[in-house]
Amino acid sequence: IIQSLGNWALWGCMFIIFIECSIFPILPGDSLLFAVGMFIAMTPPSITFPGLSQPVTLALSCLLLTIAAILGNVAGYYVGHWVGPKLFKPREGFWGKIFDPKYVSKTHDFMERYGNRALILARFVPFVRTFITIVAGIAGMPFKRFITYTAIGGVIWAVGLTLLGYFLGTIEFIGKNLDAVLIAIVLVSVLPMVFEFLNERRKAKAAQQSLPTE
Repeated sequence: IIQSLGNWALWGCMFIIFIECSIFPILPGDSLLFAVGMFIAMTPPSITFPGLSQPVTLALSCLLLTIAAILGNVAGYYVGHWVGPKLFKPREGFWGKIFDPKYVSKTHDFMERYGNRALILARFVPFVRTFITIVAGIAGMPFKRFITYTAIGGVIWAVGLTLLGYFLGTIEFIGKNLDAVLIAIVLVSVLPMVFEFLNERRKAKAAQQSLPTE
């Protein structure tokens, strides 16, 4: 994505992060931020992007990507507030899988369990970081409270992963095995969902075994 967009890469990455954080969870988030950091570490600082009066630096990229992440969450909040009930309803096909009401229920449980921390922790869980903002809008969470904690999470997530990519990008082994590294990031990011799935299966099996037999 970054290579194909050329000088428009930073704007394109901002757009992808914005959409991923607002309504479309299957876009790359964690891996894209990591890759941006790596490409900045490997790119001459003299390169400029359209619409920017100065070369693209690590600090500028972190700032713009953080803004995109926070604005994406704000958009998701208002999607939930205005159209959430109509959007997340049982339906067939591809869109029924993407906007399945069960994701809203699971994210709501996540919020109830972790409270305000959920808006920060959810940043690092694919799908949840998208749906948690929509659920916040559906549930009518006060916007001041919402924006405070989602902004904290946005800074930690966007800046943290971009910095991680930047500093690891200087390691020769990482640079030569970028595809494998990005795949590893995706796999690590979905581990919480895998653990939760296995935990739910274990609980369901235990509950089944505890039922009295005739």
